[in-house]
Amino acid sequence: MSKQLFIVPEHEFEPVHGLPEKLPAGEKILWQGSPDWKTLANEAFHVRKLIIYFAIILSLRGVFSVADGRAFGETLLSIVMLAPLALISVSLMAWMAWLTARTTMYTITNQRIVMRIGIVLSVTFNLPFKALDGVRFRQFSNGAGDLPLTIGTKDRIAYLHLWPHARPWRFKKPEPMLRSIPEVATVANILTTAIIEASGGSAVTVGNTTGIEQLTPLQSNQAWASAV
Repeated sequence: MSKQLFIVPEHEFEPVHGLPEKLPAGEKILWQGSPDWKTLANEAFHVRKLIIYFAIILSLRGVFSVADGRAFGETLLSIVMLAPLALISVSLMAWMAWLTARTTMYTITNQRIVMRIGIVLSVTFNLPFKALDGVRFRQFSNGAGDLPLTIGTKDRIAYLHLWPHARPWRFKKPEPMLRSIPEVATVANILTTAIIEASGGSAVTVGNTTGIEQLTPLQSNQAWASAV
C-alpha cells in the first residue's frame, strides 16, 4: 500500500458507514467508533474548566458586593445578572462537543485508519499504517482516552483542518488524534495488533497495552509503538 495520505472532501452519502467508498478486496473493518461527547466536552472544549471559572467569578462578584455594603437582594441580583452569560458559554461548548462527537466516525481496518470529521463540511482522512511512525496512548479515569498518530511521511495535515482531532500544541508537525474514545485501551490493542499483523512484527504486552517490539512505557499513562 502507498504511504501517501489521502483527503476526501465532503460526500453526500456513504456506501459504507464512516467510509467514503467501499473497501477493496482483502481489507476489513476491525473497529468503528466516535468520541464520548462528555469526555470530549471536558478535554477538548474545557467545559469543566469553564464551570470552575464562572463559579469563581460569580463567587467573587458576590463577595465584593457584600464588601461594598450592598444589601442581600442587590448582591443576589448582581450574581443573577451574570449567570446567563455563564450558562450560555458552558452550554455552547457542551453543544459543540456533542455535535463534534455525533458527526465524527473513526474507523480502523487491517490496513489503515480512517477519520471522518467535520460538523458543517465533512472531510475524510485516510491514514495507511505505512504512513505512520507511531501511536501514542493516553487513558482517562473513566476509561476513555486519546490515540495520537505520528505521521512519518512528508505529507502534513493542517492543524486547523484536524482540530479538535489533533494532539494539542503540535502546530509545526500536527498529529491526528482519535480523541476521547470510549474503552481506549481496547481500541489501542486492536490498532497495535493490526499494525503488527500488517507489518509482520510480533506483539508484546506492557501493562494493559499491547504493542509491537519497540513498545516502551511513557509518562502520563502513555505508550509508544513504532510502526514498521
